[in-house]
Amino acid sequence: MDNVCVGCGIYRADKMIDPAGPDAICPECGYRHRFVQVPLLVVSGASGSGKTTVCRQLMGVVTQAVLLDGDILWRPEFDDPASRYRDFFETWLRVCKNIAQSGRPVVMFGAGFGVPDNIEPCVERRYFSTTHYLALTCADSVLVDRLRRRPSWRGSTAAGFIETQLQFNAWFQRYDATPRIDVLDTSNVSLQTTADQVASWIAKQLGG
Repeated sequence: MDNVCVGCGIYRADKMIDPAGPDAICPECGYRHRFVQVPLLVVSGASGSGKTTVCRQLMGVVTQAVLLDGDILWRPEFDDPASRYRDFFETWLRVCKNIAQSGRPVVMFGAGFGVPDNIEPCVERRYFSTTHYLALTCADSVLVDRLRRRPSWRGSTAAGFIETQLQFNAWFQRYDATPRIDVLDTSNVSLQTTADQVASWIAKQLGG
């Protein structure tokens, strides 16, 4: 689904949405473009919570949605904390929007995607009917152990990095706002059990 209007040829990502269609309406010329509007699902959590491992476990198993790891598009030019990494999230939402035109929603796995303030204000967010958030969390001791057991090249053993992830993990555990973030504790369960629980969550959000 291109952001270039078929009617006037002007690039506008900020089209007006008529949910009755659903139609995307060009603010320049009023051209209506029918599109597929589906939910966006997000599986998030601090580094070490199990996001990537679960994503790999479910690929080829969960077929009602497309599962994607947010890290695969990360590049140094997206590293802009002052903008809250807005270009990164807008790019990913544009990719998800286009994939969704096949009729299959996307489940995004990534840390920053689980912070609603990073996603809800995005221009591209309007093309999704809703967003569903799931955060994987675990006990502090489990998280620290997982991070320390990672290969050294990942830089996960530095005290500052570990402390940041502990704080992020705690943020998910105490979050109580809108939109809702469902929380799944992965501390004392097997990978397969966690994967099964995430698969069940995905099916529930998609009405299956």
